[in-house]
Amino acid sequence: MVYPAKLSPEAILQTALDLLEGGGEEALNMRSLAERLGVRPSSLYRHYPDRAALVAALEDRAALALDGALREASRDRPPGEALRAAAHAYLGYSRAHPHLYGLLLAPRPPAPAGPGPGKDLWNVVLHLVGAVTGDPDDTAAAVAYWAFLHGYVQLERSGQFGASGPRGGFERGLDALVRGFSPS
Repeated sequence: MVYPAKLSPEAILQTALDLLEGGGEEALNMRSLAERLGVRPSSLYRHYPDRAALVAALEDRAALALDGALREASRDRPPGEALRAAAHAYLGYSRAHPHLYGLLLAPRPPAPAGPGPGKDLWNVVLHLVGAVTGDPDDTAAAVAYWAFLHGYVQLERSGQFGASGPRGGFERGLDALVRGFSPS
């Protein structure tokens, strides 16, 4: 059995991530996490006061990872191409990490966005969109872009496209957005 003193927030978070990615949010509970780490559940509460705090840390991890994927995909590209590349990175991330992605958009009460990974992710989206629209604070366009991406992911995840698939709908929608965002 691992001694609780050898536990770290990062070790707990990584094991929680493994549980989440392997079985979804329902597989993530303090008892199974403690069992996987070889400790008593009470040992976890030193580092995370409750499951909600652990899930919040995983949400931050997801936001950081998605932020990194968008930045990497869009790096050194012209604005329209960067926005398209980021959209494909977003879609790729949601497919590769469905449970972690799901935490990012789980229902929660409205709250002001404070500093942190979620706000940083929003700022990346706002910057990418603003580079195309010419308005660095184009919240309306950034919301439209994000809503399109999230909506597409949700439709795909729920099987709504059926056996025939989306038939190029992602590209067509993305093209329409990028063209619509470009100043005339």
